[in-house]
Amino acid sequence: MSEENELLSLRDKIDALDLQIMEKISQRADCAKQVAQVKKSQGDTAYYRPEREAQVLRHIMEANKGPLDNEDMARLFRQIMSACLALEQPIRVAFLGPEGTFTQEAALKHFGDAAISVPKAAIDEVFREVLAGACDYGVVPVENSTEGVISHTLDSFMDSSIKICGEVELRIHQHFMIGGNTKSENITRVYSHAQSLAQCRQWLNSNYPNIERIAVSSNAEAARRVQSEWNSAAIAGDMSCELFELEKIWEKIEDRPDNSTRFLIIGKESVAPSGDDRTSIVVSVKNKPGALHNLIEPFRRNNVDMTRLESRPSRSSKWSYVFFIDFVGHTEDASVVQVLADLAADVVDLRVLGSYPRAVL
Repeated sequence: MSEENELLSLRDKIDALDLQIMEKISQRADCAKQVAQVKKSQGDTAYYRPEREAQVLRHIMEANKGPLDNEDMARLFRQIMSACLALEQPIRVAFLGPEGTFTQEAALKHFGDAAISVPKAAIDEVFREVLAGACDYGVVPVENSTEGVISHTLDSFMDSSIKICGEVELRIHQHFMIGGNTKSENITRVYSHAQSLAQCRQWLNSNYPNIERIAVSSNAEAARRVQSEWNSAAIAGDMSCELFELEKIWEKIEDRPDNSTRFLIIGKESVAPSGDDRTSIVVSVKNKPGALHNLIEPFRRNNVDMTRLESRPSRSSKWSYVFFIDFVGHTEDASVVQVLADLAADVVDLRVLGSYPRAVL
């Protein structure tokens, strides 16, 4: 067989496979619609199940034999699941806006492109939108691997009954970009969010030590501003670059190549165990010697892995603190039940913010 004939044969094979894939996706969509009908007949209106989606994606990654890597395969299935879910009921997701932010990117990574993403101006607005029922879920940043915790998110939990339903981790790549009216030799200022400026501090010191660094409300706002300015640049991500049609003149300028941000999915319902879960709690401790030791000891005693411990000033009394704690496990696990019982006996107040699937993607 000649090379040209071999190429035609392979293309015919791909066309045939595409039709098979389309048929299977359509069959899956039909099954999803049947699931919705069964749920409706049982009075169950919760079409989206975080634990079920996490289980499906983990199974896909475990069964994958390549040549696509596990994450690429899981992303494909995430989009299929998102489209199928939209046939039942499109999910409305509030996120810390405006459009083009890393938080929107995290929302679409977790829920897929079929979700309706709704930008909000502040973290507490995301909480209010979900609590009021205007959106089904919300996405807010909680910590960055370089710059640490997002205090506004933790503070919002202190006055809200919202629950954590999931998490998503996003590798953060920062790019140095300009608008159509800007020449690279004329740059005298750079806009970005304060955290992004901090994440790129060393790179800026080395490459643009004398330009003015201006912190704005979001990276997307930074990208919007440089559209009409002739002497400015923005530091932002891919979504902002595409949305505002900017030109990247430097890519991946973050000081740490492993720079990542963790985002929380918030909602109003508790989540059943998925088999690989995390729990978040907030506790107020008695102001006495050994209080922090007593807080940590139940985790060691019950062999539960604590993954994060953050303190925030208490709003009820001066010089008192509350602690936000993340640990591996679900509130239905026997070891976690015992940890919570031990803590409750020794703290002033304990509230479970949620048990939820650990990030798959």
